[in-house]
Amino acid sequence: MQTGNVTTPFGRRPAVLALVKRQLQTSDTKPYRPVEKWKVFRDACEARERLGLQDRALTVLDALLTFYPESELNCDSGLVVFPSNAQLSVRAHGITGTTLRRHLAALVEAGLIQRKDSPNGKRYAHRDKGGDIEQAFGFDLSPLLARATELAILAQEVAAERLQFRRAKEALTICRRDVRKLISAAMEEGADGDWEAIEDMYVGIVSRLPRNPDRHQVEAILDEMQLLRTEILNLLENQLDSQNMDGNAVQNGCHIQNSKPKSIHELEPSSRKEQGGAVELEVAPKAVAQPLAKPEQMKAFPLSMVLKACPQISDYGPGGTISHWRELMGAAVVVRSTLGVSPSAYQEACEVMGPENAAVAMAAILERAGHINSAGGYLRDLTRRARGGEFGLGPMLMSLLRANANSDRKTG
Repeated sequence: MQTGNVTTPFGRRPAVLALVKRQLQTSDTKPYRPVEKWKVFRDACEARERLGLQDRALTVLDALLTFYPESELNCDSGLVVFPSNAQLSVRAHGITGTTLRRHLAALVEAGLIQRKDSPNGKRYAHRDKGGDIEQAFGFDLSPLLARATELAILAQEVAAERLQFRRAKEALTICRRDVRKLISAAMEEGADGDWEAIEDMYVGIVSRLPRNPDRHQVEAILDEMQLLRTEILNLLENQLDSQNMDGNAVQNGCHIQNSKPKSIHELEPSSRKEQGGAVELEVAPKAVAQPLAKPEQMKAFPLSMVLKACPQISDYGPGGTISHWRELMGAAVVVRSTLGVSPSAYQEACEVMGPENAAVAMAAILERAGHINSAGGYLRDLTRRARGGEFGLGPMLMSLLRANANSDRKTG
């Protein structure tokens, strides 16, 4: 058996230290347990993108494996195959010589095979008197045996990621359908609310989805779409509850003076200390005859959505960026000081809303700071309403997302 020897390529192909390193690693970690060659090949196909290989390279690898006579890759059987380029081309479905050489080099670069060149660069084998191979020159398949476990793990990771991607796309398709049909039903049946603005938000979210998105892009759009669906359902539920109460009151002979139900885009009133202050942030409408929500039940929103709705907060993060919640909460403390919010007001907000949601509220206040007379008074007002279950971050974030989208369309 001649696997594991360090050899340099024939002719003008240079020796690369990375190639030498792989040969040494293959030689040092033997012996290996035999593995079924086609299972290793299927794992390599599954992990093709991770290995940086094209489909034609796998066709060439398939052809190489057909020249290995055993069903299992085994060190004891010798792992060097020595077909000519003409033979390889036939078994690789007529691939041309130039393309064949390019994909053989790609397989070597990916660390799936090794070259074991003869003195003259030809591929052949020396046999003993009994016909057994003593020494062979060609392509060494020992890296496939050495990396069988690694390739199996890579294949499992790729399969799991593909499944997660497919589930995310399915969930997004269902969510898009729900939102589209709910908006259409609300418009056709005359439900109260600014449904044209909500529809614009839906169109804006869909327009940000690339033609060929990756999993992370799909999941980010899914988060936004699910939030929009939740807000639509909350609005419709509040109206239905209000209608039910009105019907009960009429049946009981009670007189109730109804005002127009508040929409999802209700403007946040000014703080008690800032009469006449113009404020444009939106908050959740007060539900009719709904039990007060506990502060700890406030919904958490994806960090990517918060940063998209409140991009200015990133300027206060380390190096002008925010990559996780801890950095956002640190930036919110800096913003608190910058806007003149007292430590006690921010601490109270953290206790009532939770530290993450308080940081989001601080980021939203920063985004509309030019329209708020007293940031501290405004935060205390939001905290008071959150304690009573009358305030939610969802409409506020959706308002900012819509405002940013409109600004991008104007500047674009």
